[in-house]
Amino acid sequence: MTGGKKALATTLAALCCLPVAALAQAPVPESIQIGLSTDRIEITADFSGADLTIFGSVENADPLINRQGRYDVIVVLEGPARPVVVRRKDRVLGVWVNLQSETFLNVPQSYSVATTRPLQDITGPTNYRQLALGADNLHIQPADPDGNPVTIQQFEAALRERKKATGLFNERVGGVQFLSANLFRATVSLAPNVPVGTHKARGFLFRNGVFVKETSAHLAIQKSGFEQMLFRLSVNHGTFYGFVAVGLAMLTGWLGRLIFRRD
Repeated sequence: MTGGKKALATTLAALCCLPVAALAQAPVPESIQIGLSTDRIEITADFSGADLTIFGSVENADPLINRQGRYDVIVVLEGPARPVVVRRKDRVLGVWVNLQSETFLNVPQSYSVATTRPLQDITGPTNYRQLALGADNLHIQPADPDGNPVTIQQFEAALRERKKATGLFNERVGGVQFLSANLFRATVSLAPNVPVGTHKARGFLFRNGVFVKETSAHLAIQKSGFEQMLFRLSVNHGTFYGFVAVGLAMLTGWLGRLIFRRD
């Protein structure tokens, strides 16, 4: 009887140790981290665009998958979201006039993407739609969701194309490069007309086409010098700014009249 109790106790102890051993042997999932050298960028009136470098690392990477080059990283710099009105011009009696418009809510003012490979080689369209990743997969909400779906789709497509044409929506294939087995560098483009405000940098990690992890950091882009003073004045003291603008316009007109007056 004593031997049976000892055997039972030994079996129970072994069973209790199994979860601990399994937990100790369970692999730690991969993760991604990104970092900015600064959390604030100041631009002037003559800003003509620039490249922003973001460094990051893949943590707990599988050595075999790493050697096979099956890790992919996508880095996005997303600008502040604001309402946007898209207008359609039509010709009436020989004159181009705005006849129709559509308002969209929370549209990112800029959207820059850097990837290790072409997007179609990293994962499938379903993943991009679920993650709202890529300029063509951003969820753009119309102010009137009950409007004509065809019209909304046309205006939404025109909005995306316009953003791409002005460089505010851009993509850089090969903009993410691995510097070592774990460290990478991403280069995203800032358009000359990049909006001021808080931008969000996001990093996405994929393994063999499967989404693994996402991380993010924030970056503030501000005007500097005289432009920044005017911007703050217009935001914080709008009425006073309006009177000053009207006064300067009247003063400029009066000086122009004096200079170019014919005696």
